[in-house]
Amino acid sequence: MTKRPRVPTLLLALALIATGTLAAAPPGPSTFSIAAADPATGEVGVAVASRFFAVGTVVPWAKGNVGAVATQASANTSFGPDGLDLMARGLSAEEALKVLLRGDEGRERRQAGLVTASGDAATFTGSGANAWAGGRKGPGYAVQGNILVGEAVVEAMERSFLASAGKPLAERLLAALAAGDAAGGDSRGRQSAALLVCRAKGGYNGFTDRAVDVRVDDHADPFRELARLVGMAVVNDLWNRGWTGFMEKRYAEALKWQEEATARAEAQPAMLPEVVYDLGVIRLAAGDRAGALEAARRALRLNPKLAAQAAVDPDLAAIRAELR
Repeated sequence: MTKRPRVPTLLLALALIATGTLAAAPPGPSTFSIAAADPATGEVGVAVASRFFAVGTVVPWAKGNVGAVATQASANTSFGPDGLDLMARGLSAEEALKVLLRGDEGRERRQAGLVTASGDAATFTGSGANAWAGGRKGPGYAVQGNILVGEAVVEAMERSFLASAGKPLAERLLAALAAGDAAGGDSRGRQSAALLVCRAKGGYNGFTDRAVDVRVDDHADPFRELARLVGMAVVNDLWNRGWTGFMEKRYAEALKWQEEATARAEAQPAMLPEVVYDLGVIRLAAGDRAGALEAARRALRLNPKLAAQAAVDPDLAAIRAELR
């Protein structure tokens, strides 16, 4: 019986790749991020970008009144919840980082940034992280990246963050990420980005701490798309603060937040009608009947379909007849 000659394995693999039979390996997680805190507002958060699908499912972790963690490179995702737990117990960012690394045999392939809600920060880059890799830290922030075009990326992120003091944390994180991208970012290109900000009772109706939580999992221009979503998310956060105050009968405070949400929503036409509608509700609860009527009428002009809701909404009962 005659045996058929074997094709050498390497030649066969090359032939399959050339014909497209074998798919290229997916990219590894090359990433740049910033973990930060604003002690004045109680907010903590992470912004991250990468040539990696859905980086927001891996890197960013945060908890209101506790801190934030970015875990990347050959990421050990347990660093997120475990790091937050350690900081919640009172460990500093540096102390928590040491505990995480001590129990991790693969630590030299990791990269991480931690910050406590009070602004204490730490960053780590293992010796096995792909170049360029490194980080910078200071009061309230930890910046880090791997497989970058160079150190200029993290330097630009740091400068941007420091220069934006006083602005909402979500906007500062977005600006820092954009600065890193403008400085060259990931050496292999763009794919995904995410931004997370947590604050005690920052979620819808105050039941969670997720004030801003947006992701771009796969996009040709993830920075532009992330900026669009963050713009909407900041309005939504203000709106949530207004509505939470309304539900808790803190009407003066609720009105402050809802007025600010409405001002910002002027640049977000998809959200504007409903934001203005709730402005009418909150103005009425706060004792401004004329202002409530003006807002409610405008909301119905912007979106006539809201008329059906207004016709049965008990929160607008006092002015319902004047809306017809």
